[in-house]
Amino acid sequence: MRRSSAAAALGIAVLPLVAGGFLLQSRQTRDGARLFDQVLGYVSDRFVDTVDTGALYEKAARGLVHELHDPYTVLMSPKELQSFQRTTGGRYGGVGMQIEDQQGLITVSRVFPHTPAEDAGILEGDKIIQIDTQSTRGWKLQQVSNTLIGTPGTKVNVKFGRPGVTEPIQVRFTRAVIHIPAVPYALMLDNKVGYIPLQQFNETATEEVERALKRLTAEGARSLVLDLRGNPGGYFDQSQTVSNLFLKSGLEIVSVRGRAAEPQTYVAKDNPVAPTIPVVILTDGGTASASEIVAGALQDHDRALIVGTTSFGKGLVQSVFNLDGGYAIKLTTAKWFTPVGRSIQKERKLLASGEFVEVHPDSLESDSARKARPTFKSDAGRMVYGGGAITPDIVVKPDTLTTLEQTLAKALAPKAQETYVALSAYALELKPSVTPSFTVKPEWRGEFYSRLRKAGVEIDRAQYDAGSEYIDRLLDRRVSRLAFGDSTAKRREIADDVQLRKALDILKRSPTQKDLFVIAAQTATASVAPRRPSQGAVVQGGVPAKP
Repeated sequence: MRRSSAAAALGIAVLPLVAGGFLLQSRQTRDGARLFDQVLGYVSDRFVDTVDTGALYEKAARGLVHELHDPYTVLMSPKELQSFQRTTGGRYGGVGMQIEDQQGLITVSRVFPHTPAEDAGILEGDKIIQIDTQSTRGWKLQQVSNTLIGTPGTKVNVKFGRPGVTEPIQVRFTRAVIHIPAVPYALMLDNKVGYIPLQQFNETATEEVERALKRLTAEGARSLVLDLRGNPGGYFDQSQTVSNLFLKSGLEIVSVRGRAAEPQTYVAKDNPVAPTIPVVILTDGGTASASEIVAGALQDHDRALIVGTTSFGKGLVQSVFNLDGGYAIKLTTAKWFTPVGRSIQKERKLLASGEFVEVHPDSLESDSARKARPTFKSDAGRMVYGGGAITPDIVVKPDTLTTLEQTLAKALAPKAQETYVALSAYALELKPSVTPSFTVKPEWRGEFYSRLRKAGVEIDRAQYDAGSEYIDRLLDRRVSRLAFGDSTAKRREIADDVQLRKALDILKRSPTQKDLFVIAAQTATASVAPRRPSQGAVVQGGVPAKP
């Protein structure tokens, strides 16, 4: 009886505390709402300048989102939502051109295959000078893009200027559904190694990877390199189905844990297309999100060897919620974990400038940093790391510039835009005169120097000549891509791609996936020697980059 009385007394004592907590929370909510209404009222009525109330609400909403200190939670306006959907979906209504601003001239930088732009004979380097009846002089890049994009089946008139052609080129396009490929090409390299660059996880990523896999294996591919470098991610479901191309049915791919739902585990549901072929995945700091799900799943299940540098480290899941007025919020709603339970979310902080930066940049590739991170075991008992990003099984840093090339790159960096414009224009002129086996001629280098000077890029000639190999690579990559496309350009640059060369070297000696891990274990601390002394800035995208 005394025990029951004590329990009853305790219950009576606890209830007011719990109720008081709810009352306190409710009062804080009411006070906060009242504070917001009061501030909004004073700003609307008394601020020195007239302020649109609707705009104030939007700014307040953006401020709320910003204060979450989450770089992935974003309030999107109707236009921003459309752009987001085009980027992630890989399809939009347009004419099929990628454009960029080259010193105030909106220039075609890429023409996608099987599009109205390709059918009309549009070339990279063409300048957009008029859309319908309006001159594009003074237009921003986004304005031109928004005007070209529209409902499939509608018409748009575009006038182009072309180097070497005196009269403008007038084209009447019929807008179509444009597909931006996730796999722009696939190659068979030496020793029957298939190479698939997967550039994004759009809605057709799995279909494109599967098609490339089947073609390469039909041609006799005995091993595969899946290049995820620079892949920013995309659709969550595509990361699962791409993983399933290599993983047996029933194997876990990823698990998701959020506040508002029960934990979910996603497993491979279909028979894999490539269940046994030895696989190397290439990663770098641009490998993010959905790409990391694939890399993490295949690493945990010992289905792929990871080569390169540490990935971006995005272990979060976002959901998009539609709002009134065409707005939407992309909200972080969960964290995801690899099959063995690793979180690869890298710690980032918000600076006063509004920029999000890594708390420990470039730390994951040091031995001391790895020792401080949580460790896990793969299916076969190999050590894999959690605590931030996907750590490669073999770390291979990209090739770097010599000291002389670094000096030249630094000198060109302040005039990177002028250098790129001059490079693209000259490459377009060289395009008709080259064959797939061309070599960069010394006179090209001399002519490019003259064009740089005319463009206002002041470079000492001795300094320029000392970095001649760097200039030759810039010319080679731009000319080969414009003349023969991405696949030929990639073949020509393999000698400079130290990470891909490392993958090819290991695969050459590994008839099975098990052999791949044995050889990798023997060389885990080694890397391919750089083609040049390793010092200074890296070459980024074939154009000068600040070190």
